[in-house]
Amino acid sequence: MFQTIPASVQARMHYLEEIDARDRQDGTPRSQRLRQITPETGRLLALLAASAPEGELVEIGTSAGYSTLWLTLAARIRGQTICTFELDPEKARIARETFTLAEVESQVELRVEDARVGLKTLDQIGFCFMDLDKEYYQACYDIVVPRLVRGGFLLADNAISHANELDSFLENVSGDTRVDSIVIPIGKGGLFCRRINS
Repeated sequence: MFQTIPASVQARMHYLEEIDARDRQDGTPRSQRLRQITPETGRLLALLAASAPEGELVEIGTSAGYSTLWLTLAARIRGQTICTFELDPEKARIARETFTLAEVESQVELRVEDARVGLKTLDQIGFCFMDLDKEYYQACYDIVVPRLVRGGFLLADNAISHANELDSFLENVSGDTRVDSIVIPIGKGGLFCRRINS
């Protein structure tokens, strides 16, 4: 996957990485920043999505589409599309631009709606990535896990960087008998879960 990233995807990734780095240093308000994953987390995303069992590929929190681009690498191998949710209309606009310029529109279904509503229309999820406002992690997790196929994967970002904010969520997941889970110290920390019963 990583040796054959299309030039159009690489170019847009680099562009978004530059914006994200600048936003974090120039005082751009947090609500307006892209708040992207790290490139290392992107590689992990692609590898996990490519290795997940058969089922839908889902992303909660599109932002400008950077993480979605990593997921398209796996989607291309799997012959699938990605269903990604973004609530902010301006970020959704930038994401559409990302998918057009990266030439991956055919691999992405962008849904501009509250994931807590939209997720309920999905079933048989093979892989889900969560990276949204942390107060919504538990609600989205509670909707996604019952919809994961047996052996299905869920990855939630910021498990280390926002550990204090996510403390009760992380404790709840560790005690959830439906999944095996572990925090992976890559990027800002990813909570990785695998569904162990159906």
